[in-house]
Amino acid sequence: MKEKILHKATDLFLTFGVKSVTMDDIAKEMAISKKTIYTFFSTKTRLVEDTTIYLFNKINSEILTICSSGHNPIKELFLVKSLVLEHLKNEETSPQYQLQKYYPKLFDFMKQKQFDSINDCISNNLKKGIEKGFYRKNLDNNLIVRFYFIGIMGIKNVELFPMDKFGMPYLMNNLLEYHIRAIATEKGIKSLKKILKK
Repeated sequence: MKEKILHKATDLFLTFGVKSVTMDDIAKEMAISKKTIYTFFSTKTRLVEDTTIYLFNKINSEILTICSSGHNPIKELFLVKSLVLEHLKNEETSPQYQLQKYYPKLFDFMKQKQFDSINDCISNNLKKGIEKGFYRKNLDNNLIVRFYFIGIMGIKNVELFPMDKFGMPYLMNNLLEYHIRAIATEKGIKSLKKILKK
């Protein structure tokens, strides 16, 4: 039951926003009593914390699967981007903004976890890309990882990128192209152009 509540709460939070969804809404949606939810999650804050970590772990696990599948490093980045967009569903609820505003401690905790995950993923991607000739050899990997992380966090800032002007798929596509063009060799640019044509 706990897993089912986590799954449903995650879905509702992503669709309508953390602030908008109440424990009553979740209970009603699942046709269970609110008391049942409180058996597993003592407060809404605890439920928000657990759903956030649950979603992060789910996405992270699927990213690791993509990264171990032997794709060329540029295709790998686009597959990861598509996966993240698929999971985050309705970006109009701006999960990051809501966490930052209503659950700042959780936001800071998750920001560090995101950095650790991106650090692993992008570091390995850079190593593969350099070895296979898709990326330039003279890159400072630690610096590139941080540039990438700042970009990912930055495009989720609704004040800088209002949602009525910039959709998340548009922002992520452009950020990824910007990132790859900055580090790619001629071989890498050819691969990027093929992917962008599709």
